[in-house]
Amino acid sequence: MTLFTRLFESFLRKRHTAGHFRRQAMPLANSTARTVPVPDHLARQLLAAATEALPAALARLATRETGLSGDEAHAVLAQTGPNEVEHEKPLAWYQHLWLCYKNPFNLLLTVLAIVSYLTEDVKATIVIGSMVILSTLLRFVQEGRSNRAAERLKAMVGNTATVLRDGAQAELPIRALVQGDIIVLSAGDMIPADCRLLTAKDLFVSQSAMTGESLPVEKMAELADGNGNGKNPMDLTNLLFMGTNVISGAATALVLATGNRTYFGAIATRVTATERTPTAFEAGVNSVSWLLIRFALVMAPLVFLINGWTKGDWMEAFLFALSVAVGLTPEMLPMIVTSTLAKGAVKLAKKKVVVKRLDAIQNFGAMDVLCTDKTGTLTQDKIVLERHTDVFGQPSDEVLRFAYLNSHYQTGLKNLLDRAVLDHVQLQTEMQLARDYVKVDEIPFDFVRRRMSVVVSERNDHHELICKGAVEEMLAACSHMRLDGVDVPLDTHLLDRVLATTHGLNAEGLRVVAVGVKEVPPHKTVYGVADETALTLIGYVAFLDPPKESTAPALRALKEHGVTVKVLTGDNHLVTAKICREVGLAVRGVLQGPELDDMDDAQVAQAAESHTVFAKLSPLHKERLVRALRGNGHIVGFMGDGINDAPALRAADIGISVDSAVDIAKEAADIILLEKSLMVLEEGVLEGRRTFSNMLKYIRMTASSNFGNVFSVLVASAFLPFLPMLPLHLLVQNLLYDVSQIAIPFDNVDAELIQQPLSWNPRDIGRFMVFFGPLSSIFDISTFILMWHVFGANTPAQQTLFQSGWFVVGLLTQTLIVHLIRTPKLPFIDSIASVPLLVATTAIMAVGVFLPMGPLASYFKLQALPLAYFPWLLAILVAYTVLTTLMKRVYLRKFGWQ
Repeated sequence: MTLFTRLFESFLRKRHTAGHFRRQAMPLANSTARTVPVPDHLARQLLAAATEALPAALARLATRETGLSGDEAHAVLAQTGPNEVEHEKPLAWYQHLWLCYKNPFNLLLTVLAIVSYLTEDVKATIVIGSMVILSTLLRFVQEGRSNRAAERLKAMVGNTATVLRDGAQAELPIRALVQGDIIVLSAGDMIPADCRLLTAKDLFVSQSAMTGESLPVEKMAELADGNGNGKNPMDLTNLLFMGTNVISGAATALVLATGNRTYFGAIATRVTATERTPTAFEAGVNSVSWLLIRFALVMAPLVFLINGWTKGDWMEAFLFALSVAVGLTPEMLPMIVTSTLAKGAVKLAKKKVVVKRLDAIQNFGAMDVLCTDKTGTLTQDKIVLERHTDVFGQPSDEVLRFAYLNSHYQTGLKNLLDRAVLDHVQLQTEMQLARDYVKVDEIPFDFVRRRMSVVVSERNDHHELICKGAVEEMLAACSHMRLDGVDVPLDTHLLDRVLATTHGLNAEGLRVVAVGVKEVPPHKTVYGVADETALTLIGYVAFLDPPKESTAPALRALKEHGVTVKVLTGDNHLVTAKICREVGLAVRGVLQGPELDDMDDAQVAQAAESHTVFAKLSPLHKERLVRALRGNGHIVGFMGDGINDAPALRAADIGISVDSAVDIAKEAADIILLEKSLMVLEEGVLEGRRTFSNMLKYIRMTASSNFGNVFSVLVASAFLPFLPMLPLHLLVQNLLYDVSQIAIPFDNVDAELIQQPLSWNPRDIGRFMVFFGPLSSIFDISTFILMWHVFGANTPAQQTLFQSGWFVVGLLTQTLIVHLIRTPKLPFIDSIASVPLLVATTAIMAVGVFLPMGPLASYFKLQALPLAYFPWLLAILVAYTVLTTLMKRVYLRKFGWQ
């Protein structure tokens, strides 16, 4: 079992379901978060279903309150298909293999291999073909492992639903549901289709996956009013939507639509039907590939013409030019890139990051803007009691004690806010509840009053009615307020101050619940709604989804590493802005979804650049902002886990999701985090930069080395009466040099090189190639002069000695350049290569000397060099090291070092 599989499965077994929360003691406002605009016909259908009389709805769907029969359901299933949302279809193995193969270098190398085969150059064919096959298979195997792990995820989270069939309850796979089915829902259930409520008892539903709103919303079976035109279907209280889940309560519901006909399906269809925009990595690799290919297409014909003209043997000139073309083409690039990415994927897996697409690793390192949602990423996704205050916002323990009594003694299902109050367990001991308090009665919560009360007897000498609920409804029931321990009438002036206080708390992003009390006669034992009058307002309890402890340091680390964080959420702008301030994220402007609707693309691009927080967004708003940031030249990452995040995940250079995300978000993502934490993300960014830095090393080394070689070949071809090196020599030298760099994926990376985002810059690579390439030509030409004048290799009869001398110098300088330009620092002193790279380059240099000096020399058409050659060789290598190091400093001062 692979590391990827073990990591996936260890986390996936923790099936992500909603907790079994209890009933809300007071209603939470319906979500105002914006959702994806659905097609007009679907919106009209949903609105019509919400306002349709129940008998008519049942008749239209040919069903009844006792549900469909098995035969009826089977007939509908045959007509509409299974209840499955459209997913990206997994590629067939041969399609995946083709995608792994298809890139400019592989295509060019294939052409060169075919030409080599046709010209009976079997050795070149084998070498080139091996590079193509290895790089393609490595990528195919690595991505296949990750994709199979993702498929196992889907298989492990298959859910069932409780359905009425033939008048009895049955547990059926969700895919077996059809429109007209009657389903039974309870706390923790996922809603398997778009439904109309038939009955509901204390039903609260989390729509955060659709809207980004952190708190659940109330749902009721009452018929919606007929004035639904223009309404967002998500705002209708008697409709439930596929992909959301039940937080508390129970219900029965009529299935209106399944599969792609659902609201969820409308989003999924859009995501899967959209072609993925080429990422920065793909664009970068292609641009660098074409830069080197264009260079080869210019230089190879020049070599062919010069050698054919000067030597008169056009066939030999053609084979030599073909060898030069192969030598110019960094045939190891696909393999080096793929192995570097694969190695990065393994390291990221150890850090709880699973890579679905290998290309995403480089985008991880290049990312300079991270767009993230708020709930569960910046915050704990857990409601806590943030404050307990008196009527004018000053801290008050008395308010907390009364709120605790109310939450403790109510017998209804306790909501998230009640649980947050009851977390103050020390109050039970401090207040000595068991000894001093006895519950007398309670007045349950309902959706009209939006409040609930308990009556307790304190030390058996008086009864206290304690009521808490929504601010407006509580004020309607209050006649007095408690000010500095004194109850005073609640007049207009004080009411204005109370409203200003609660609005101020709301402006800080807090959810405010008012608390009121009333002393009632001790002889009474039964209480009702009529007793909730003439209450005394004593203060408020205010709640918040607090930030994670790791968020602030993670944001600081991302900022230090050059990543700008922007928050894109469907939640309230006040809540979002407060959380951002608490975690140290500078809020440079807040923009809301409706404001984006009034902007053209140019204005959106400007707003995306200048603002930090974007709230009340629909999925299409998020997607539009991501595309605008990419259009501004940024490499954009998007982190999200909800249905409403899927389009933006698809549009980003790198889509980041979590293992607990909805399926459509995981499908759209390139990377899946096994822990929803920005700290994990920051580690991934650094690993991505190390990976990219090592890829860049290979491209720079190869491009500059190959350029120098070809320049030397052009000079030699113009003046020598024989070929400076045989085609076989060029191919062997190129292969040995490439083998020396196989260890580059395992090389060390200087800390300074990963402090800022890294990106592809073909102009920089071209400049680097032209700047450092001719340096090796200086020493190549020096070698020509040495072999011609000192060792007398100046006739066709002595060409093997000449070619052997240049073969050794060429290979050793090429291999040495690996260490000289792998770092901007002083090589071997300030920055040392990894042990694998040191071993690989040393071994190849030894092989380079052994080939002409050993028993295989004649096989490779080389000959032994005189011992007097080697002091000259050492001098050339030392001089080359010194000159390259000096020129590197000049380059650094003038152009910098990415």
